[in-house]
Amino acid sequence: MTDLILTVIHHLLAFALAGVVAAEVILVRPGLGRRNLALLGRIDATYGGLAALLLIIGASRVYFGLKGWEFYVYNPTFWAKMVAFAAVGLLSIAPTIRIARWRSAGGGDAYVVPDAEIARVRGFLKAEIAVFALIPLFAAALARGY
Repeated sequence: MTDLILTVIHHLLAFALAGVVAAEVILVRPGLGRRNLALLGRIDATYGGLAALLLIIGASRVYFGLKGWEFYVYNPTFWAKMVAFAAVGLLSIAPTIRIARWRSAGGGDAYVVPDAEIARVRGFLKAEIAVFALIPLFAAALARGY
């Protein structure tokens, strides 16, 4: 039963994380102004929290799940999944830093993020999504013993 509960939570967190990245892509667009920056900051903080929870639950699955930790630590597919997760995490650093800078920028309510910065951050977000898409592929392979 523990394995099932951890698996369900793990999947729900992964879907939530994907939804949060999608929300960031929707908000980070030309014309982004002060009004939406506070919301974007909260969404980005939620992203970090969800990623941390996903990592904790994932580690719990490795140690307390039915397959046992030996299945995972010697499995190259597991490590490919971990590398993809780490890559997504690294790609998320630049947008997080930019969002924090935008939120603290002067200019009052009239502040609008420059389009060039929007384009750079959108590039990182799109790269996150592309690498994130590999994670379920590795997960499906793991579930089938690869």
